[in-house]
Amino acid sequence: MTTPHKAQESPNRVLLCPPTYFDVVDAKNPYMSGNAPVDRERALCQWQALRSALEQSGCVVETIDPVPGLEDMVFAANQVFVGWHESVGKFIVPSRMLYASRQREVRFYVQWYRERGYKVLDVDLGDDRLEGHGDLLWHPDRSRIYAGYGFRTTKAGLEKFAAAMARLAIPVVPLQLVDPYCYHLDTCLCPLNNEAALIFPGAFAAESLAALRQHWRRLHEINAEEAHKFMGNGIVAGGNYITPCVTPQLEALLQEEQLTPWIVDTSEFEKSGGSVFCMKSFLP
Repeated sequence: MTTPHKAQESPNRVLLCPPTYFDVVDAKNPYMSGNAPVDRERALCQWQALRSALEQSGCVVETIDPVPGLEDMVFAANQVFVGWHESVGKFIVPSRMLYASRQREVRFYVQWYRERGYKVLDVDLGDDRLEGHGDLLWHPDRSRIYAGYGFRTTKAGLEKFAAAMARLAIPVVPLQLVDPYCYHLDTCLCPLNNEAALIFPGAFAAESLAALRQHWRRLHEINAEEAHKFMGNGIVAGGNYITPCVTPQLEALLQEEQLTPWIVDTSEFEKSGGSVFCMKSFLP
C-alpha cells in the first residue's frame, strides 16, 4: 500500500455530522438486515478516522450538531444539494426524502446552511422525491450535474430539479439506477477528475450507461463485489482516494489517475448502507 499524500494545496471545506445517535432501527435498503447491532464506540472511532483523513488530505472540517432520534443524520450528503453560481452565490436545494425519519433531518441542515449565508432554492417537489448528493453529483469542473433516479429520487422529482438548474444554465444528466444495492448514485459513480470516473456498469440502465460514456474520456469499471463493498463511494481529496477498502484492480486504476488510496474502515456505517462519501458534504 502506498503512503497517502499530505495535501499542501488550498483546502476544501467539508461538512460532517458526529455519529452520536447513529443506529440501525429499520430496513431502508438491502444492507440494513437488522441482524447486526451498531457498536457506537467503534462507529465514533471510524468517524474520527474519516475526519482525520480529510484533514490530512487538506480539508477544513465543519460540523453540524446531531439531533436525538435522527439516527441517520451522520450521512451528511443527503439532506440538501449544495452549489454555487455567479448569479446567486452559494446555494442549497433542500431534499424531499423517501423515509419520514430521514425527511426530519432536512430542516436542521437547511437551518445550518441558511445561518451561513446560503441561498435556499426551494423546488416544489410535491409528492416527488430528491435525495441531495446521494443522487446528485457535480462534474469536478461544475459544468454539469449527474442525477440518479429509480430507488430514492423519483424521475419526476429529478425533472423538477433539472428545470430549476436550467434557470441557472446548469445541465443535468439523468441516470436510471437498476441495482437495489446501488440505491443512490454515489454508490456506483465516483468522479475522479475532469476526465475520469469510477463506475459500476451493472448499476445503470443501458441508455443511462450510454449517456455516461459520452461525458467522460475515461470510465474505469469496478465489479459488483467492489461496488457492494462501497469502493465506488470514495472521496477524492488532496491527491488521495479515501475508501473503506481496496482491491489490486482498484489500486491500479487509482494509480493510473495519480490517486493514492487511503483506507478508512466504515464497517459500522455500512450496516446502514453507507460509507465515506455518504458521510460528508463538500462546501463551496
